[in-house]
Amino acid sequence: MTSVGWNFFKPEEARAIEAIVDRLVPADDLSVGGKDAGCAVYIDRQLVSDYGVSSRLYMKGPFKPGLSTQGYQGQATPAMRYRQGLAALDAWAKQNKDGKSFADLAPEDQDALLKEMEAGKVEFPDGVDAKAFFALVLANTMEGFFADPIYGGNRDMVSWRMLGFPGARYDYRDHVSKHNEPYPLAPVSIAGAPEWMGKKG
Repeated sequence: MTSVGWNFFKPEEARAIEAIVDRLVPADDLSVGGKDAGCAVYIDRQLVSDYGVSSRLYMKGPFKPGLSTQGYQGQATPAMRYRQGLAALDAWAKQNKDGKSFADLAPEDQDALLKEMEAGKVEFPDGVDAKAFFALVLANTMEGFFADPIYGGNRDMVSWRMLGFPGARYDYRDHVSKHNEPYPLAPVSIAGAPEWMGKKG
């Protein structure tokens, strides 16, 4: 795989986010892991887009804790939350895991820490909400795994191929009523099919 040029993440942040997405989407006999699927690249691109700066959201406050059904109600943009969250994650890991950063932990230790974050059982420094940060990264990782490849994730349409999803094909009505039958054609991205550009699908 070719090296990635990061738009938002600093080198240590990139190592951490690639490690996280590889644990959230572990490689198995059905698919490559989150890193090779491009989930970290997807997140990186989103954080330098309108999403990263919350340009389409009302961000003038007042900022008060919301209900669990309301989602994030704070002042920090997604870009700020990633910068603060990854710093807090590594700081916690180094303090509690023999000076190791998250990316340097064994996979089983990474999994254990992520589970504690998800359950709200770990307190990060600097007031970072570990559970909320986990939820943010999980949501963005899922987006990156299943979104159209033009956004940086779902490299080679790996998740679509795994699911048998046709992608952005203009017409697959003949197959809609064929239940429990695999779709016979390769998926197509918004940018087209690999074979249209002289690449193998």
